[in-house]
Amino acid sequence: MQQAVYTPPPVSELHFYSCVEDYIDEEELLQKLLYTLTESFCREIREVMHNFWSLNTDVFFEVLSRLPTKCLLGLKCVCKGWHRLLSDRLFIKSQSQQREPIFGFFFQHRFHWCLDDIKTINHIPVESEGLQQRVFRFLPEDVVVMASCNGLVCLRSCYPFKDPSIYVCNPLNREWIRLDWTKADKETSIALVFDPCREPIGHSTNFKLVQVQQCEAGAEDFYFSFDIYSSDTGDWRTSKEICLCNDRLYKNKGTLIGGILHWLTNGDEILTFNIENELSWLISVPISAATLDSVPEACIGESDGKLHYVMVSENGFHVWCLEDYFEFHWTLKHSKSLDAMEEEHPEFLCNLQVRVTQRLADSTPWMDPLAFKDGYVLMRVCTNIYLYHVNTNKMKKVCGQNEMGTCSTFNPIVLPYSLSLVPLSWA
Repeated sequence: MQQAVYTPPPVSELHFYSCVEDYIDEEELLQKLLYTLTESFCREIREVMHNFWSLNTDVFFEVLSRLPTKCLLGLKCVCKGWHRLLSDRLFIKSQSQQREPIFGFFFQHRFHWCLDDIKTINHIPVESEGLQQRVFRFLPEDVVVMASCNGLVCLRSCYPFKDPSIYVCNPLNREWIRLDWTKADKETSIALVFDPCREPIGHSTNFKLVQVQQCEAGAEDFYFSFDIYSSDTGDWRTSKEICLCNDRLYKNKGTLIGGILHWLTNGDEILTFNIENELSWLISVPISAATLDSVPEACIGESDGKLHYVMVSENGFHVWCLEDYFEFHWTLKHSKSLDAMEEEHPEFLCNLQVRVTQRLADSTPWMDPLAFKDGYVLMRVCTNIYLYHVNTNKMKKVCGQNEMGTCSTFNPIVLPYSLSLVPLSWA
């Protein structure tokens, strides 16, 4: 296992690196303005901030630890006191207990018939415009995103493999860990488990990886097995648990909610795995595809700490929330007909009802929900990518697929991403 710690560029470059390289917030703008002042005046400002800081550090701790990470990005440059505070492990542990809102989505296309991986990874911010395609340039090779969990991201080497590796990194501080991937398989699914509320942040950041594999149980029967890696021990082991299932994993692989991982299948079920007691079971989706005349499209995601199921069909656009894991009780949270969506967003949508209804099983869906997080749905409509918020009913065009490095429409990898100050190691 190898580890690298990134040293940020000097502030004289007037660029505070974050996972979104071109992102500029109000703090960064203030930083730029400060460095245009005279050197003597800057010294006076730093002296004032130092005196202000020395009044009561507890007040700053309580106030700043309640802010989301996005608001803290530029504050390390204000003064040495704030830099020490924001780098302190107790502060990071306290601040990590706050629920972090979604910052964006990672999007990586896949070829349908070619075995080679597409190397371009796009980051789509939810509150600003544009695409960022060099977020993971600090890693030593081209990679494929596998999972994202509470600020950490899991990636693997691109195929064809030379020295297959798995990487776990924090894009915000550019720290990363490399693991040898002895069971390299291009089609395998690896989920990342990291919960700062449950895992104490000490001299290292503990996380787990869960690799899911589908094996043949008989002539026509299949089951899923689970291999678990723990950063605490540095070893892989195979869980005794298996789950009988003939369906294959589809979108949104490895969504962590309340200590339970979720994988959407291409059937009417969701595969789950409890990371603590290592129990696995299948959850029935709220509506079976067999009850519909056309082929629906769906995705799963998390909002308010609960599993959500998003479906587009001839009946409209629907979002359900899972209220009970044992009775499979779903509550319909959002429902809108395709005609209503088209009337509300005529600049983006046209003739939805006909195009969704006429979709065949072997054809590319016209409207495809790709990922869901905190009320945001990232979807593809025809050849364009849109961001839609179900609560506010606001929709914006992100880009055309040709702007993302390739025009492939085959089952892209789409992962929600939240910022985190959590380091992978402590100096």
